Amino acid sequence: MNEPFSASILIVEDDPQQIRLYTQALAGYRLTCVSHGTAALAAIKKHPPDLILLDNLLQNGEVGLDFLPRLKEAAAHVPVIVVSGTLDVRAQLAALSGPRSAHYVIEKPVDIGEMEKTVERALNECGFAETVAALRSMENAEKIEAGDRERLFTERLARQLELLRRFRAADHRPNISELAAEFKVDRKTIRRDLHDLATRGQLPAGILAAESEA
Repeated sequence: MNEPFSASILIVEDDPQQIRLYTQALAGYRLTCVSHGTAALAAIKKHPPDLILLDNLLQNGEVGLDFLPRLKEAAAHVPVIVVSGTLDVRAQLAALSGPRSAHYVIEKPVDIGEMEKTVERALNECGFAETVAALRSMENAEKIEAGDRERLFTERLARQLELLRRFRAADHRPNISELAAEFKVDRKTIRRDLHDLATRGQLPAGILAAESEA
């Protein structure tokens, strides 16, 4: 891990000027750009991103919001930010409502500072983090005890979320022994967590090869 491994963002936009703007503003992330919703679905199938930036008016006459439910079906855990200069208030509310909705709507012309903050918030607080919070809430409601099989899955996801936050933009190597002691699990469990994150493309494939045992 000589270089930080940043989050991946799928940009669905057909305007070259907007793409250049996003490329400059989001230079610290791994960006994949496609020009229409059909290509976005193919990209998600190949490799789910950490975040989707979705324009509303796309190439070939496609409408981004028409694809939003399909994008969420393909990757329900991935937060979506809709960017548009044509949506009225009612349409914006519709985009933010329901089970397959976006997390945020940003109006054009895009305020770069607002977009940067929104992207960071979506990556840190939405998607994966929401999934963990929802599972914990359900466990509490059903009074599932610590150590129960159902809770172990949530504990694993919560641990992976914390590992992701630490190493996604880190330039230092994971210390397996220290992490195992901190999370009160064995080293094999930490290795499995890191392997899962690498398999999903959320951490670099070589993270285990670069591990520190000191």
